[in-house]
Amino acid sequence: MKISIFGLGYVGAVSLACLARDGHDVIGVDIDPTKLNLIREGKTPVVEEGMVDLMQQVVASGRVTVTDDVRQAVRDSDMSLICVGTPSAPNGSQDQGAVLRIAEDLGAALQDKSDAHVFVFRSTLVPGTVEDTLKPIIERASGKKDGEGFHVCFQPEFLREGSSIRDYDKPPFTVVGANHEDAYTRLEGLFGHLPCRFLRTSVRAAEMMKYCCNNFHALKITFANETARLCHALGVDAFEVMDLVCQDTQLNISKAYLKPGFAFGGSCLPKDLRATSYLAKMHDVELPMLSNILASNRNHVDLAIEQILATGKRKIGFLGLSFKTGTDDLRESPLVTLAEQLIGKGVQLSVYDPEVHLSRLLGANKSFIERHLPHIGEMLQDDIEAVVADSEVLVLGSASPIIREAVVARARPDQHLFDLVGVGSDSGIKAKITGLCW
Repeated sequence: MKISIFGLGYVGAVSLACLARDGHDVIGVDIDPTKLNLIREGKTPVVEEGMVDLMQQVVASGRVTVTDDVRQAVRDSDMSLICVGTPSAPNGSQDQGAVLRIAEDLGAALQDKSDAHVFVFRSTLVPGTVEDTLKPIIERASGKKDGEGFHVCFQPEFLREGSSIRDYDKPPFTVVGANHEDAYTRLEGLFGHLPCRFLRTSVRAAEMMKYCCNNFHALKITFANETARLCHALGVDAFEVMDLVCQDTQLNISKAYLKPGFAFGGSCLPKDLRATSYLAKMHDVELPMLSNILASNRNHVDLAIEQILATGKRKIGFLGLSFKTGTDDLRESPLVTLAEQLIGKGVQLSVYDPEVHLSRLLGANKSFIERHLPHIGEMLQDDIEAVVADSEVLVLGSASPIIREAVVARARPDQHLFDLVGVGSDSGIKAKITGLCW
């Protein structure tokens, strides 16, 4: 293919070299004449393992040219990868000055072109930027419409400085967010040979997942470092501990717990987080991330309270009460906290949970519910049909098949259902469904 690359920093320079190595004709575009001159001379503008030899080879092959002429680059290519920087502004927001300017230039350059051009934004961008900001700029400057005279898409990169060439050749996956088949097809032709899955998604999801990945990486590093600080204070080998943690690929290094849902609870996670925070204080160790997990978890419960009360309805039916589907454990269940707070606001509550029977509750489980919902016996019902029939608002807090079947069969269009388990809008439920944050 004939490809133009705008922005010759780490991502742009490595992409230029690797694409040219793979046989494509590549035009590098940058406003910095020093970078352009280095590449013309077969030298790399970035310090990166393997780039010295690779850049020398691809420039010698004749498949690489460089310019500062945007119009020429768009005219002489079929696809443009935009890799300009999006650094932080002083207030922490994203400085989009460079990408906004290049979008204007790309649109102006497109005026002279008859063939549809594909613009692939690879710069990390705040979700919504491509469709709500950059696309209108290109349309206005070019006089053409997205999907007709051009296509915009977003393809996040996963190149780590220091191992960029290796990461280019063996990425975890290739993610392309686009709105048109032609954009997917062309990018699959460009990157489909890589040894990974080619994933199609929406532009916004692709933009957001880049942030999500980077935030998760930062989270993992911070988790390991906070663990190490506490381990050091306790005389424990942090490397040994983290190595053991990583041996679990069923729960720890896996998809487990990485699905949006309601707050966590139960007899283990809350108490162990509290104990960890207290232990750290006793040893004068600061664990800001771990110490704030419970506060964030409580914010999730508060969000549910706010949304339910906003309906203005007073007859609320809870379908599920235990902290997790398939158990009768009510200890620190976020649904119990939710029920407790709603009762305090004066709502009329009825509850159905196929696993919870007051006569069978024992020990700490019984003590907990007696402290937090002393009148639970008056609210707990054995007949789910009665709970559904008598409620204006249903709170779905269990994924039990019994509950799901009853809700599909009995919920009415005049009812409001708050989905805390992620049943989805195509579940067949007739009530108006609202997810907690989905």
